[in-house]
Amino acid sequence: MAEEKKRTRRANGESAIYLGKDGRWHARVPMGYKDDGTPYRRHLTRPTRKELVDEVRRLEKQRDEGSARQPGKPWTVAKWLEHWVQNIAKPVVSENTYDGYEVAVRVHLVPGIGRHRIDRLEPEHLESLYRRMQSAGSKAGTAHQAHRTARTALGEAVRRGHAAKNAAALAKPPRMEEDENEVEPYSVDEVQSLLLEVNKRRNSARWMLALALGLRQGETLGLRWSDVDLDNEYLKLRRNRLRPKYEHGCGEAAPCGRKAGYCPARVQVRRETKNTKSRAGRRAVPLPGPLVVMLRSHREAQARERTAAVNLWTESEYVFTKPLGGPLSPNTDYHDWKRLLEDAGVRDGRLHDARHTAGTVQMLLGVPDRVIDQIMGWEPGGAARMRARYLHVTDPMLKEAARKIERAIWGAPENPAVDKDQDNEA
Repeated sequence: MAEEKKRTRRANGESAIYLGKDGRWHARVPMGYKDDGTPYRRHLTRPTRKELVDEVRRLEKQRDEGSARQPGKPWTVAKWLEHWVQNIAKPVVSENTYDGYEVAVRVHLVPGIGRHRIDRLEPEHLESLYRRMQSAGSKAGTAHQAHRTARTALGEAVRRGHAAKNAAALAKPPRMEEDENEVEPYSVDEVQSLLLEVNKRRNSARWMLALALGLRQGETLGLRWSDVDLDNEYLKLRRNRLRPKYEHGCGEAAPCGRKAGYCPARVQVRRETKNTKSRAGRRAVPLPGPLVVMLRSHREAQARERTAAVNLWTESEYVFTKPLGGPLSPNTDYHDWKRLLEDAGVRDGRLHDARHTAGTVQMLLGVPDRVIDQIMGWEPGGAARMRARYLHVTDPMLKEAARKIERAIWGAPENPAVDKDQDNEA
């Protein structure tokens, strides 16, 4: 059948298809309206009418689904990521989350894929970036952070019509090695070794809150005395301590030449704490008797430090402070933890491993799941997933399970060790 050569008149909103004077088939596809309210149409051209109709139908489908690119100059990946992290993400996410996004964008994503047009970015571009990052020495976890940041940023671009697909959602990040995220909680013997060393140190209760109750670093350092009820033996968690962030205060006329954090006139530009955002995070936590005793002793020691410091004391309501008052820095706290492990002769580990230890001990002691969720501050909807991540089945637990199976199936004695000793005596 011969192809049509006449332009056909169509109703408003329908695509117009016609044969041009250049011998090619053309189409004008209505795509909506520009920012100034004028209609926006996309122009397509193909050598045959069939090819053109197929392309028009594909574009109309994208338009109807809301996935078609909107009018205006296309974004580059670099421009979009920089706009997204500063103007879209920063006002709505926490300071720590923003820091992670900003580093991933500035250090990895913009240099690696920034020159691509956002509507032409392919999953393969991202996968190539991840390989280059690892070849340059980055861990798989760092590539995963870049991947999660790209997926979030590009997802927003798709929702706003700047790209038809989220390339990061289709890309495959590198496989995480099994031991890269593997956590081995401290044993009861290791916790007791730490307890012996903790009792020799300043702020000793700080470490037992982590090992016994699993409090996060930010929750512990953000505690104020008004949150602690020693008479009724519980504390309330309401806020998190944030990492300090500084800017230079030395001025351009006489720059100190150091990083902002080491500038003699540095200026703190981040608030000290933020309120806990989730309902599960705002919680009451029971205090074991020995911890109540430690906190009472700690409060008395802090009062003595305040008296001795006189005018040098920086007044604050924090439970754990520097020797001259004022809130503890998370960085200082981290290095204190490392020294504690070394002095106690306990294997090295992350500070967050203490949280895994506390959750596992609570499970070992038979504390009900609902109570563990309350103490650890897990949301009801994700509590099962968090228990799977934080509560570890240890060797003693496996051995106890084996003994129970042995007794149930083979009718073994309740105390095989005693029985064996009796046989030997016989």
